[in-house]
Amino acid sequence: MDLVNSAHSAAEGRLNQATLNLLEGADVQFRRESRLDIALVKNLPIALIFLPAADIPTFVGQGRVDLGITGWDQVKEYDAAVKASAANEGAPTQASGSEMVMELEFGACKLQVQVPEKGAYHSSTDLIGRTVGTSFVNLTAEYFAQLEAQSNDASKDPLPSQKLRTKIVELSGSVEAACALGVADGIVDLVESGETMRAAGLKAIDTVVESVAVLIKSRSPSNPDMVDLIASRIRGVITAQRYVLCQYNIERSSIAAATKITPGKRAPTITSLDDGWVAVSSMVEKKKIALVMDDLTRVGAHDILVLDIHNTR
Repeated sequence: MDLVNSAHSAAEGRLNQATLNLLEGADVQFRRESRLDIALVKNLPIALIFLPAADIPTFVGQGRVDLGITGWDQVKEYDAAVKASAANEGAPTQASGSEMVMELEFGACKLQVQVPEKGAYHSSTDLIGRTVGTSFVNLTAEYFAQLEAQSNDASKDPLPSQKLRTKIVELSGSVEAACALGVADGIVDLVESGETMRAAGLKAIDTVVESVAVLIKSRSPSNPDMVDLIASRIRGVITAQRYVLCQYNIERSSIAAATKITPGKRAPTITSLDDGWVAVSSMVEKKKIALVMDDLTRVGAHDILVLDIHNTR
């Protein structure tokens, strides 16, 4: 079985380090030789293939590999390409050969329509008939096809093959420079913090896709059991990153109030102590732990501890 990974090299790929950390947490042990894009996993009968994020939906969608980690924006771009290809050939629209297993809670960004901050364009409809630069040509074409159809009071679900009035220019890098250099009137590009966009004198006027890193799988995997095992391990790591383990001591008479604050994922673990006291352990969302500790103190909890969780099932 092959697991394809968006970490193309140590120097590139915005999902690189987070993906490697995720694989380490899932105990996927491998050693990647320099300049090689394939690594055999030591403790599982699988191989890792390191590719640019944009290529991964193609490999998974065509069934060449079983699992992939990439951005949701790249999955949607591939899906749009499949639809466009089918429409151009006059074939029925088909779903791509991959499906999302889970969001991975890192790599959040937005694919946004951007224009010069001090320019004449203020909405996406202002760009109809103009030139738009992007590396997401299929999603951008689909987006503007819908805008053009709506502006003409036509179908709400136009075919990607319809002739666009808007010119889509494919750019592979430095998309944000396209407006300043006169290549495009607007762009469609990924935005994380927005710093690069603002530094280029651009502003966002609409969002095409909200993205996050995702685990996708082939609809026809070569080893479904191994796919489920890897997915289960990764799901455990993601859950562990979201929660911490909260432990505290409290008088038995106050258990009801305390467990309302820390109900756990299913139920808290309660252990009897001497003299009418109990020890409680419960999983708590990491982002809420400070407030939970405040509330536990108010109802009489003592010896409150918060422990990291490295993995869970």
